[in-house]
Amino acid sequence: MTVESTAARTPRRSASTKSTAGKRTTAKKGTGAAQGTEPQLVQLLTPEGKRVKNAEYDEYVAAITPEELRGLYRDMVLTRRFDAEATALQRQGELGLWASLLGQEAAQIGSGRALRDDDYVFPTYREHGVAWCRGVDPTNLLGMFRGVNNGGWDPNGNNFHLYTIVIGSQTLHATGYAMGIAKDGADSAVIAYFGDGASSQGDVAESFTFSAVYNAPVVFFCQNNQWAISEPTEKQTRVPLYQRAQGFGFPGVRVDGNDVLACLAVTKWALERARGGEGPTLVEAYTYRMGAHTTSDDPSRYRGDEERLAWEAKDPILRLRRYLEASNHADEAFFAELETESETLGRRVREAVRAMPDPDHFAIFENVYADGHALVDEERAQFAAYQASFADGQGD
Repeated sequence: MTVESTAARTPRRSASTKSTAGKRTTAKKGTGAAQGTEPQLVQLLTPEGKRVKNAEYDEYVAAITPEELRGLYRDMVLTRRFDAEATALQRQGELGLWASLLGQEAAQIGSGRALRDDDYVFPTYREHGVAWCRGVDPTNLLGMFRGVNNGGWDPNGNNFHLYTIVIGSQTLHATGYAMGIAKDGADSAVIAYFGDGASSQGDVAESFTFSAVYNAPVVFFCQNNQWAISEPTEKQTRVPLYQRAQGFGFPGVRVDGNDVLACLAVTKWALERARGGEGPTLVEAYTYRMGAHTTSDDPSRYRGDEERLAWEAKDPILRLRRYLEASNHADEAFFAELETESETLGRRVREAVRAMPDPDHFAIFENVYADGHALVDEERAQFAAYQASFADGQGD
């Protein structure tokens, strides 16, 4: 079956998916948001906190309760608080590096809460909100960035794989895992997270090929925060990222990545397709990285304040709060209690990080070769002598 016939048979799988966000425009990097233009995308909650209807995706959030809405808000607030504390800890010399998710909370919490316990997640290194949804203790995330472990959690305990630093490689892991569970007859699904920068990697293209050919039950969730470090998206692609799926023969959809309800609904739909044997889906969550790529980056060198301020007006947390207040689904007591819980989380994270023991300095020499090696033994001895020199005052 051709891509054209597939698109014609199921409109929402094609590039012609209707938008509820406004007119279709061609937005340029850095200027589109500031000028008020928006790309074509699925939206259920406007930046002003107003609920809008969508004939295709409303059914996936139709039964959501006020309690669940408050839960989504709580998830985003606590995730942001944890992220802010981690950034501060890095600035204070407690972490070697930190990759902030500031601005991407809705994409992560919405998609993360769409998952079932038996679904499997393959993250990159910024999916702190998804980790929160999977029950991974936030302090475990910080061990790797402090250099005391290689991840700190059992991937199979929460069906949440360890963070992946190599850009895009986790999509191959996800595809292979999805092919495996399909052969085992499981009805669960797999989701792979990556960014707009990773979408240009060959590993991602290979994942698309294999998942399409083998009809793998995998959802590719691309958080398009519009900047691959300092590289804008239009330097990587001439078409919207979600349209790339058509070339591989499976559906792609672009969702408002700052709309937690839309992200929840679209991801639920994509996961149901996967579990039902309909194969892969590409979800592009169009969002914005409000902070730096990592704490080693200075975004003021490549983008202006006008763009950032325009996106701050679309803040995912403020958006849901406005909806909760307008709908009388949350009162001031709820927000005050959450603020207290947020501060408690920040203190717990800070204390836990500072209490982490130093790593074994000699662990780097273990498991280099299966049977040992003379050169490694020599290097270990040299390092031991270097370390000992600090104890007797000879080191510098």
